[in-house]
This record gives sequence, structure tokens and C-alpha cells, in this order.
Amino acid sequence: MIPTSYPAKEEIARLTARMLLEIKAVNFNTDEPFILASGLPSPSYIDCRKLISFPRIRSTLMDFLSITVMREAGFEAFDNIAGGETAGIPFAALVADRMALPMTYVRKKPKGYGRNARIEGAMSDGERVLLVEDLTTDGGSKLSFVDAIRDTGATCGHTAVIFYYDIFPETEKTLGDHGVALHYLCTWWDVLAEARAQNAFSEETLAEVERFLKDPRAWQEANKRD
Repeated sequence: MIPTSYPAKEEIARLTARMLLEIKAVNFNTDEPFILASGLPSPSYIDCRKLISFPRIRSTLMDFLSITVMREAGFEAFDNIAGGETAGIPFAALVADRMALPMTYVRKKPKGYGRNARIEGAMSDGERVLLVEDLTTDGGSKLSFVDAIRDTGATCGHTAVIFYYDIFPETEKTLGDHGVALHYLCTWWDVLAEARAQNAFSEETLAEVERFLKDPRAWQEANKRD
């Protein structure tokens, strides 16, 4: 069913943060920081993939994501919903179902045999495509997916994610310079506020996470492993 009426953006952000905390998708560890794909440390880590195992939360958040996109981009703005391999695929399928649109997915690289395709499913010249992913950090990983979509002759001017880090100032500029608008449900700041409201972690831990969020590059440099 196509959602048509949902809470204001601020309430969606608070509820999304609450749900992520409830299923323990949010992880804070200031004593033994997580190592990110970049090799740099972080006291925070979020696993949006866990959402697919929680039907009530999954359904609510996909309603939220669909209505957010329609409110911000338009109710008839898209012809196709594309998921980025791999985390974006289930969420794209769920959003496509709610928006009554075809679904496709984009490989990170050509599969190396057969049609050597990066796009799986039917995507046509001139179609307006929404790229759906689980999250974005600095926005850079989205550009390859967007380019693969555009190579088909389709257009891609929007990407939608459940979670946006909102700690790297270049993110929206990186996407904007590539002609892509970002839509999201919540950020680390929303999660931090809800974690404090719930006393979900010690204040000492939350204060250290906040220091990281305010200046992640400096925090990472100070906490880099030899």
C-alpha cells in the first residue's frame, strides 16, 4: 500500500533512532573502537542490515522512507527504484513495492560473464531512477552506482537512505556536484539525542562519541592504531 500520511520529519528521525537502538543496530565502544572499511577507528558503528530481520520495524521504516522521498522529491517523480549491491537491495524492493514501481539493482562491478551487466532487472532509456541504500557516510560510494544507472540512458538525481552520518561536511556537496539529492530518515545526532533520552549508554561513553561526531578526522587521528 502506498503511504500517504506520516509524522513530521523530526518525529520520523526520533522514531527511527529509537528503533535502531531497540534492535541494537547502534554500537558504541570507546575503549576498543571499531575499525571501519577505511582502516580508521570509530567509537560508533551502525548496522542497518539488521532491520530486515525485524518485520514491524522494517515495515514502519520503509513506510517512512517512501513518504520522505515522495514529500521531498514528488509523488510522481520516479519510474524505477534501484538498490545498490548488497545492502540496498532488500530496502529497494520494499520501497518499490510501496511506491508501486519496478525494482532493479546495481552491481558494484560487472559480473564478468554473460551480459557483463551492472544493472539487474529492466531499466529503460529516459527512466527516472531513485537509488536506495541502507546508509551513507561521505557519499562517495553512491557515485559509482549513479554512473552505472546513467550509463543505461536513465536519469538518477536522487538517493534515499535510512541512515546518514551527517558528520562529514563534504557529503552533500559531493552528491550535489554529481547532480544527486540526498533523502534520509535520521543521523548520528538523532541517535545520540535518543540514546541520551533513554540512558541507553553511560554518559561517559556518549560524551566521547559526541567528541568524535564533532570532529571525526581529529578523533581518528588521535586514536589511530600503530
